[in-house]
Amino acid sequence: MKLFHRVALGVSMALCFGTAAHAGPPEWTQPEKPFRIFGNTYYVGTHGLSAILITSPEGMVLIDGTLQQNAAQIEANIASLGFPLRDVKLILNTHAHSDHAGAIATLAKDSGARVAASEPGAAELRLGGKYPDDPQFGDAPEYPPEANVQVIADGGVVHVGDVVVTAHYTPGHTPGSTSWTWQSCEGGRCLHMVYADSLSALAAGSYRYSDPAHPERVANYRRSLATVAALPCDILMTPHPDQSDFLERVARRDKGAKPDPVVDTQACRAYAAQAGKRLDAQLAKERAGRSTTP
Repeated sequence: MKLFHRVALGVSMALCFGTAAHAGPPEWTQPEKPFRIFGNTYYVGTHGLSAILITSPEGMVLIDGTLQQNAAQIEANIASLGFPLRDVKLILNTHAHSDHAGAIATLAKDSGARVAASEPGAAELRLGGKYPDDPQFGDAPEYPPEANVQVIADGGVVHVGDVVVTAHYTPGHTPGSTSWTWQSCEGGRCLHMVYADSLSALAAGSYRYSDPAHPERVANYRRSLATVAALPCDILMTPHPDQSDFLERVARRDKGAKPDPVVDTQACRAYAAQAGKRLDAQLAKERAGRSTTP
């Protein structure tokens, strides 16, 4: 299976936040019919931005909210699957940029759900995108802050009914970047689900991952790549679905492709390996830039 042939597009899109309404590329607001991924895991995002719903009889977990202007669309997607919005009990976040966290405050208010994130991710959400240590600080648009955010430790577990979701800190794209894992079962078969955060090395202004004053930046990034590569991984999802060719794989599955293109135990390793190459390229670019500076 050929994965990640659109990764370069996803990376370039990640900085294309647009103008007045911060709409970004049209795919970010383009409707996508919600669907079951596997078992109790559903896709409720737009065509270009993922939002993942995990259900249980006692309540549901939503991961990511996409753009602020997509809140009503996310809510409608949940309702169209037959689930009441009030049953969303917990909202999690991969990273606190406007294209993944912009609608969280609205979704939390409308559903009554609590919000949780990594320790730095929680700080970022409370500031609504105004986080000075973010590599894209000054470029990434602001969005409505969420004041009440529970902190989940690295390796920490959250429960809603029988849904058990584990946090894996994967800093790099942002300081608070977090990947989330859980199990979903269908017909007696249980699979490891991974919603891996963006691993692209994108920076704005004077930010340098290789800044000698901050050796932890590269060290943390390398650790994040290793973390994602080592995760038990049957189905990989990513905040931008094109980062993992997710919707294309789903389309092939729906056409009857065998073996199931959505299930790939090597997908997390491949995703991390591609990100490692992009990080190396970014570091080389930074070194070249310094070498030409007087």
